[in-house]
Amino acid sequence: MAEAKAEGKFIRVAPRKARAIVDLIRGKSLSEAQTILSFNPRSASRIVKKILDSAAANAEFNHHLKLENLYVKEARVDQGPALKRYRPRAMGRATMVKYYTSHIKIVLAEMGGKD
Repeated sequence: MAEAKAEGKFIRVAPRKARAIVDLIRGKSLSEAQTILSFNPRSASRIVKKILDSAAANAEFNHHLKLENLYVKEARVDQGPALKRYRPRAMGRATMVKYYTSHIKIVLAEMGGKD
C-alpha cells in the first residue's frame, strides 16, 4: 500500500497550538480534512493546510494515487528548537522569552487498504 507524506520543519508555531489543529483532521478523508482546515479560524490551520496540500500533491504526482481515495493516516506534531530572545525589564534586568517551533508530519494513505 502506497503512502505519501509531507513534513514541515522549524515552523514558528507552538506545538501545543498545532496539535489542537492536527487532532481535528487525524483519520479523516482528504477532502474533509481540507474543508475543516480552510474554515478553522486559528492561524496554525493555514500552516497545517499547506503541509496537507503538499502531501496530496506528493500522492498524486509521485505515487500516482487518486485524491478521492486518500485519508489522513498519520498526523503528528513534534517540538522543534525554541528560539531564545531577551526582553528588557525594569531596573536594568532582562527576561528570557522563548518562541517555540514545531515539526509537523502528515501521512496520507489509500482507504480500504490493509494497515
